[in-house]
Formats: sequence, C-alpha cells, structure tokens
Amino acid sequence: MAEAHQAVAFQFTVTPDGVDFRLSREALKHIYLSGINSWKKRLIRIKNGILRGVYPGSPTSWLVVVMATVGSSYCNVDVSMGLVCDIQKYLPEGYGPYRTPQTRALVGMAIFSTGVWLLGIFFFRQTLKLLLSYHGWLFEMHGRTSRFTKVWAICVRLLSGRRPMLYSFQTSLPKLPVPKVSATIQRYLESVRPLLNDEEYYRKEKLAKEFQEKTAPRLQKYLILKSWWATNYVSDWWEEYIYLRGRNPLMVNSNYYVMDFVFTKNTDVQAARLGNIVHAMITYRRKLDREQIKPVMALGIVPMCSYQMERMFNTTRIPGKETDVLQHLAESRHVAVYHRGRFYKVWLYDGSSLLKPRDLELQFQRILDDPSPPQPGEERLAALTAGGRAEWAQARQSFFSSGKNKVSLDTIERAAFFVTLDEESHRYDPEDEASLSLYGKALLHGNCYNRWFDKSFTLIAFKNGQLGLNTEHSWADAPIVGHLWEFVLGTDTFHLGYSDTGHCLGQPNLLLAPPQRLQWDIPEKCQAAIDSSYQVARALAEDVELYCFQFLPFGKGLIKKCRTSPDAFVQIALQLAYFRDRGKFCLTYEASMTRMFREGRTETVRSCTSESTAFVQAMVEGTHKKADLQNLFRKASEKHQNMYRLAMTGNGIDRHLFCLYLVSKYLGVSSPFLAEVLSEPWRLSTSQSAQFQIGMFDPKKYPNHLGAGGGFGPVADDGYGVSYMIAGENTIFFHVSSMFSSSETNAQRFGNHIRQALLDIADLFQVPKADS
Repeated sequence: MAEAHQAVAFQFTVTPDGVDFRLSREALKHIYLSGINSWKKRLIRIKNGILRGVYPGSPTSWLVVVMATVGSSYCNVDVSMGLVCDIQKYLPEGYGPYRTPQTRALVGMAIFSTGVWLLGIFFFRQTLKLLLSYHGWLFEMHGRTSRFTKVWAICVRLLSGRRPMLYSFQTSLPKLPVPKVSATIQRYLESVRPLLNDEEYYRKEKLAKEFQEKTAPRLQKYLILKSWWATNYVSDWWEEYIYLRGRNPLMVNSNYYVMDFVFTKNTDVQAARLGNIVHAMITYRRKLDREQIKPVMALGIVPMCSYQMERMFNTTRIPGKETDVLQHLAESRHVAVYHRGRFYKVWLYDGSSLLKPRDLELQFQRILDDPSPPQPGEERLAALTAGGRAEWAQARQSFFSSGKNKVSLDTIERAAFFVTLDEESHRYDPEDEASLSLYGKALLHGNCYNRWFDKSFTLIAFKNGQLGLNTEHSWADAPIVGHLWEFVLGTDTFHLGYSDTGHCLGQPNLLLAPPQRLQWDIPEKCQAAIDSSYQVARALAEDVELYCFQFLPFGKGLIKKCRTSPDAFVQIALQLAYFRDRGKFCLTYEASMTRMFREGRTETVRSCTSESTAFVQAMVEGTHKKADLQNLFRKASEKHQNMYRLAMTGNGIDRHLFCLYLVSKYLGVSSPFLAEVLSEPWRLSTSQSAQFQIGMFDPKKYPNHLGAGGGFGPVADDGYGVSYMIAGENTIFFHVSSMFSSSETNAQRFGNHIRQALLDIADLFQVPKADS
C-alpha cells in the first residue's frame, strides 16, 4: 500500500529558476485543526489541574465564602477580626484599580475569603487523609459493623465531595506505612513454619533473630527516611528492580493476557469488531485525559489510587543493556498495526475529530485487503521484543538508531497502542474444552513475532472477530487493564453496536487517506539478530503448557452459602490440589493490592499457612469427621482473610523485606537472612482477576456477558502459575500454566486436582451443586 500523499503538508522541487513550493490547502487545514485540538487539551489539563488542586473545594464554594464575608461586612460584622483592614494596608495606592476605599475593601475581603477557602480545603484534605488511614472496617465481620466505623463512613462521605474527578483524591490518600521489623519477622517465620522441619525452622529462626537485632535497625532507619521523603517507599524500587532490570524475555515471563467475552458474539467481521473496539479505547483515553472517569471506590466510599492509569496509553518499554526505561508520551494520534508480516500506521483522527467506528473499520479492512508482501526481514521483526532484553537493546542501537528504521520504529513506539490482525481464529467452545487453552496460548505468545511485547498493551483481533490483550506488566497491574477492558467491551456491546450484516454502524468516509506502510531496511546482520531472538522465544513458547478450563458445578453463590470468602475458598482448594499433585506443600504467592495508599501497587499474601496445611493433611488422611474438617477449614479461611487484610493495609511481609534487602545492597551490608528470603522460589503463583469494577451493565440482567479473565506463565520453572476469575454466581474460570521441561509439573493434571479439591470442600458443607 502506497504512502498517502494527502498526509504531506507541502512539497517542493528545486528548479533552475529557484525553489518551487506547492502547498496543500487540505493538509494545512488538518495541521491547523490538530493545533487547535492540542491547545484545547492543554486548556482542559490546566482547568483539571486547578479543580483537582482545590478539591473538595470548587469555584461555587469560593464564591459562597466571598459572599458571606462581603455580606457580613455590610451588616457591620467583621468576621476577619481586623485582617481585611491589615490586607488593605499592603495594597498599592494611587490612581490604579484600588483608588476608592470601597474597591480596596472589596479586594481585601476577596483576598481574605480566598485565604479562608484555601485553609478550609487544606483542613478538609488533612482530615480526609487521617480518616482514610483508618482500616479497622476491613477487619470487622460482615454484617457486624461497629458504631465507630459507621460514624467514620459518614465522615468520609461528607468530606469526599459530590463529583470527584479521577485524580481528585490522590493527595488525600495516606502514604504506605513501613511495618515494624519485629512484626514482619514474626509473620515471616509463621509463613515458613509449615514448609520446614524442626531443624530447618530453628536455623531459619536463628538467622531471623540475628538479623532483627544486628542488621535490621540500621536498614529500617533508611527505609523510614525514604517513606518520609518519597510518595511510596516501595513502588519505584519494585518497578525498577522487579520489572525494568529483568533481562529475561517479557513474553511468558512478565506479560500477561486478557480474554474477550466468551459466551456472546457481536460480529464475525474482524475489521468491524476492531473498528468499534479501537473507537471505544480512544474514547476511554479521552475520558482519562479529561479525568472524567470516576475513581474506583472500595465499599463505594474508600478511594483507590489511580496513578497507574496515567501510563495506560502512549507508553512503550524501551530496552536497555542493563535496565529498560518506560517511555510515556502525553499524546499520540495513531496506532501501529501488524498483519501478515507487514507494519502499518493508522491515524485515529481526521483533523481534530476522532474517526468513527465505520471509518476505522474501513482502514483495517484496507490493511486486510492489501496484497503486498513483507519487506526483507520485516515479517519476524517483532521477535526482537520477545527475546532477551540485552540482545534487543544491542540490536536497537546497532540497526534502528538512524534512517528509515528509526522513523518506523518511532512510529511503533510512539503509537497509542499496538494492534495485531491475526490470520487464525480462536473462540471458546464449551463443547471443546481445549479451545479455551488454545485461545489462551494464542494471546500469551502468538507465533512469537506477531505481538509487540514492549507496548503497554497489544490489542489482538482474530479472524473470526474474537479479541484479546497481551499486556506489558511494568507500567501497571491487571486491575487497571481490567478497568479499561470492561469499559471497552461494555461500550462495544451496549452503546456502539453493529448492523445486521455485522459491520459498524454508519457510512464510511471513502476519501480518508489509506494506512501507511512502514518502511524498513533490514541488513543481514539484523536479520540474524531477529532470527536468534525468534529461536529463543519459540523455545520458550513451545515449553509453556497452558490449561484453561471453566469450572461449572458452582461459583460465588454456593461458596457464600458455606459462609466463607470466595477467594479464601479457592486458595485453600489450591493448597489441597497442590498437595495431591506433588505430595508436599510449597511457598505460595497470591497478589493483593495496596491501592488504598498513594501510588500503591501490590503485596504478597503467603497462602500456605499452618492452618491451611492442617486442613489439607486432615482431608488427605480421610479419618476425620466432617464437623472437625469444617472447623479446620473455617480456621484456615479466617487466617487467610486476616493475612489478605494485613497485606492490603500495608502490613505484609515481602515488600518490606524486599526494600530492606535493597537498602542493604546500597549500603554494602551482607545479610544471609535477606539473601535466603529473596532467593526462595514461588512454586505456586496465583492471582484472582478483578471484574465488574465499573457499572457498564447489570450482570444479573446479562449473565452471559462474561469474560474468562486472563493468565500468565509460571514464575518458577518447576512450578505453576494459576489465575482464576470467580465469574458471577455459578462458574469459575481457571488458567493454569507450567513448563513441559519440568518432569514434576503438568498443568492439566493440576487443573484436574483443582476441580476435585473444589468439589471435595463443597461436599463438607453438603450444599447441592449444579450438574457439570
């Protein structure tokens, strides 16, 4: 497909008579409109910055304070107690706007009122921050809310304002507290007790006590100092050392995937589905830029930190030899598209107007209809993003730092996001269980060169109109992407819709310039580097076993009848399944969030506890009465819920120890205890997928509008990765991953153990289940 000449603002040629300019009026018009649009966005950002800066105050409340002050003055009541008169003394005299006493008095009262108004805002914010530091409500039994918590909730509601913008609460969120070393050590020893024999445990306890008494006090002081100075004492180090400094491939090891609705089908037309979805995504981005998205609120009153949303779009992870860098742009007006080995640039705007879904469908269809072949080396170019990071950094510096390669790479890296038009078809068929696993594998790694794994996310459209995401992990965690995905799928289904023939609604603008092919000059040495990365990525992809399945007998509805937390129920079932699978227990990772604190991300819940192992061993022995097993299960469930709450409130184990370890490295202090802790493998890594974060539709009214969640690769080569989504009242989706190269693991075998463990625990409570 030829480049569009309409996109060129002017052309010139050198003639014997001089330089001849040929201006394009249409192109200049689009440039003018783009400039107007950019200035509008700047003004919106300035306005939002002011409104956010004075929240929960507002221009109306400022006017009320000014009117009250002026009104009291006319009633001969000086509410300022002489301050207005003092302010007037410092106003300049002369023939300017302050020449009359009445004007000087009004200006003085306005200044005084503004000061009172700002002081009130400061007081409200500090009071709200103090209120949000209370987390006792999390530890209260459901339905047994204390009077103190009820009063607290009323106060939070009153101070939260009526129409908060996305970032209105950011400065009111408390900072993540640094736990006491003694408390962290105690919780750590409790977490490893069921995994060690007596001799191993006493050795570990001795190391821990020695660390607590000798090394930890010095490290803790530095950490407390950082917590005072930085917004969050964990997040920047977590992003850098856990994500950006990792040199292994992002594919499978870091990136994760998200699935489409699996029980409904909007259209089979690939380009049409993409037209609606991309339009919905840019609509979401516009709301994000204007801060029109409501902040996520726990219980409808406790705001969650929204800072991770800032880098959702226009973001790319740039490879480096030792560490990567996240590049985030304030604006991007195009997406990069990959189809059958070719890369394209698709504009999202026509002048200052966002393209309509039907116009976007036209652009994607033009790409699908393009018969041109890939350029030499172009087809597998994206394999560089799937291989080792140092190798990609070297290739980028050597072959993509100048010329047309740099221009084309910049086009991809500066895109709003990356789009892949796949030639395969995938969809979940309940009659064919393997279809869900194949769908997941396609999203997780594809063919290793049809995803740009560095982009904040790649939108994948299969030939049959089914969609999915492959998401880079460093910029944000899964609930953030889930928020976007819920909005996009809801908008596509309930607001945009399709014609009877499956196309986007409306008529296309056939005068739109076609998508631009990106141009490459890939030398043989670069092609060799591409092939090397491809071989690494292909070996990794072929080694991953992914088993995805829908658990049909019951879901959240039955679990609630057992009077326990659904998450605790599943986590204890995972412990039972793992013990049956491997004959032993292991260190278990469950991700929880710390977004009740400013710039909070995640904390680890160590799900393998003494209580859960006692229950599992009793179940395996088969000699205990049901009442005893029920009692053991409830103890394990209560322990798990308490640990989850502690993690959410900043009293976890692993982030604190991780930061202490980093401080020890900066100071050159050796700690055998921290070295051991940070080298312990997570052979069972788990995560629950968030859902229904925004009310796009009523799930009870539309029970089939369910996604299947998403998944990720195993953290340890001899371990399992398990993602699950408790999808409504009657079903649960599981995504289980492992490595074929490990003789000890088998994803499908473990999935079958999970099924049986769930059924066995439900049988303890004799609750009837649906037929599979």
